[in-house]
Amino acid sequence: MSRTLTVPVQVRGRGPQLRGPARLRRGLVIASFLGPGLLVLGALVVYPIIYTLIRSFFDRSGSEFVGWENYVTMFTNETTFTAIRNNIMWVIVAPVAVTVLGLIFAVLVDKLGWKTAFRLIVFMPMAISMLAAGVIFRGMFQESPQLGVVNAAITSVQSVFGEEAGYPGAGPREGFGIVDDGGIIASDATVATGEVQNFPLTGVKQSDLPEGLADAEAVDAAGSTDIAGTVFLDVISGGGGTNGEIEPGKRGLEGVRVDAVAEDGSIRGFATTGAGGTYTISGLDAGESYRVALPAANFDAGAQGVSWLSSTFINVVVILSYIWIWAGFAMVMIASGLSAMDRSLQEAARTDGASEWKVFTRITAPLLAPVLVVVFVTLIINVLKIFDLVYVIPPGASKPAANVIAVEMWTVSFGGGGNQGLGSALALLLLILVLPSMIVNIRRFKEERSR
Repeated sequence: MSRTLTVPVQVRGRGPQLRGPARLRRGLVIASFLGPGLLVLGALVVYPIIYTLIRSFFDRSGSEFVGWENYVTMFTNETTFTAIRNNIMWVIVAPVAVTVLGLIFAVLVDKLGWKTAFRLIVFMPMAISMLAAGVIFRGMFQESPQLGVVNAAITSVQSVFGEEAGYPGAGPREGFGIVDDGGIIASDATVATGEVQNFPLTGVKQSDLPEGLADAEAVDAAGSTDIAGTVFLDVISGGGGTNGEIEPGKRGLEGVRVDAVAEDGSIRGFATTGAGGTYTISGLDAGESYRVALPAANFDAGAQGVSWLSSTFINVVVILSYIWIWAGFAMVMIASGLSAMDRSLQEAARTDGASEWKVFTRITAPLLAPVLVVVFVTLIINVLKIFDLVYVIPPGASKPAANVIAVEMWTVSFGGGGNQGLGSALALLLLILVLPSMIVNIRRFKEERSR
């Protein structure tokens, strides 16, 4: 019985060639490994892209062919222009900021003895989902200092270095004073020296009152060259009392500045109310009359926080949250490249007298260039399809100002718009924007493998 042998045939420049059953077996082995992956790739990537392309040429319901109408609508829609503009801002700001911050952390922390703990702390936000990070930042930047930690810190600093209002929202009882456009509370008429001018006020919340206020006290300035009076809260807890009268249960407002204003508008004297809300303005000209006024600084809202979640600052807050999350990723990637670097070049430069800045700019940064490019391009791809943070952080009124293409696509398709034809066109626009960065990354990987 004869036996057929399969012998690999060496073809110049192409390696051994298989024939017959061996070649078939090799093809089956390759297909068994690649087949499932190709099947999943086709089902999850190729088919959705083709279907989205076809769907973009149909109307809202998907039953009528509309050609390029969805693309025309997309590029003539103001919300789409806002989304594209914001995506451009993201691409310019976020990848640069994250890469630079990661480079700084990687280089500086490399010299610390506790660098592992520091890297763990910086990298920790990567373990948090984007949704949870968005909730955290939305809470941190709430406008109310009682809710947002950022504004709480700002108002604390303002209260230390600035004047804090003692009784925000206070106003005169009707018929017992006037309020000008600047918020100054003044007497109805001029007051002569030796007379008394009281100020019964209302509108102050109980929570804004300092603790330990004494009951209001009456004063007498008759026969003197002073003007005196009492500034008090014209309210009795539980109700009752006579409007404008100093009575038990009505508390004097301590620490209020009171000015004596002459006819020419100049302030000729002032005093600050003490216990019981009493004040005495001394040093006035005898027989002269003055308008008695309480400056608006006594009653304004005091130190307030910044409206971070408004349309003015919302993009800053969202980008900051992204930097907070991804700085750890950039630091770890760059640190791995730094650990694989030949340190002898740096030591030789230092031996020759080069400063640390020159060592960094002339040796460290150029050697890290391949890693920096990979990190930067990866971040560009990531920010082009940013969704979670932009969807969670902005409140309803600020969402249009923070809009990006991915959020616009979801809103048009599933978030109430119900127009999947226009949403498919937006999805293809996003794919086209991401493709160049993906191609650059793939070419980079091929170059690294060929070395």
